[in-house]
Amino acid sequence: MNDDAWAASDTPTERLTNIRQKLDQRARGQRTTRRTVDLSPARHRALDIWQREVADRLGLARVTGQEVLIALIDQLLTDPKLSAQVMRSIQARR
Repeated sequence: MNDDAWAASDTPTERLTNIRQKLDQRARGQRTTRRTVDLSPARHRALDIWQREVADRLGLARVTGQEVLIALIDQLLTDPKLSAQVMRSIQARR
């Protein structure tokens, strides 16, 4: 199945459907799981600059990397078009 067909699919896998439903539920009493990512110095600096610009636009003292990653993951798991775009990007890097 090509990426566009996958993104347009009305029937995502059951496992992903369950995850999407659980994203809206607050995790009370559940432990979090840590994930780490290795960034080049240039990519790290660019992300820091982006976070500061977003904080300024939102009128906040700062926007954390944690907030950025959570927002991106939530969008990735709920937006089929974004998911397909990320999949194409991964494929292109390999």
